[in-house]
Amino acid sequence: MFNKSVESLIQEAIARGDFENLPNKGKPIDLTEYFNTPEEFRMATSILRNAGVKPPEVELLRKIAELKNQLAACQDNDQHSYEHRQVKIRERIEMLQIEFNIAMERIQQQRRK
Repeated sequence: MFNKSVESLIQEAIARGDFENLPNKGKPIDLTEYFNTPEEFRMATSILRNAGVKPPEVELLRKIAELKNQLAACQDNDQHSYEHRQVKIRERIEMLQIEFNIAMERIQQQRRK
C-alpha cells in the first residue's frame, strides 16, 4: 500500500511537470562524496548538507582563511600594537589549524574502521 501511494504521488508530480526544470537534469549523480563518508555518518551528513549546515571542518577552514586575511591586512601606526596583534592572530591560526588536523585525523580513523 505504501509503495503504491508513493508511486501515485510520483506519477502525479510527473504529470504536473514538477520534474521538468530540476538542476542537473539528465546528468549522472556524483555519489563519490556520499560513499567516501563513513557509513554510520552518511544519513546525518546528508541531512545536514541538505539543511545548509556545513561540517565543522569546513567552518574551521573558513575561520583560518579569515584570520589569514586579517593578518595580511593587519597594519597599525603603533609598531608594538601591530606586532602584538600579529602574534595574537598567528596564535589563533595555529590553534585552529591544530583543531582542524585533529578533526581530519578522527575522520581518517573512522574511514579505516
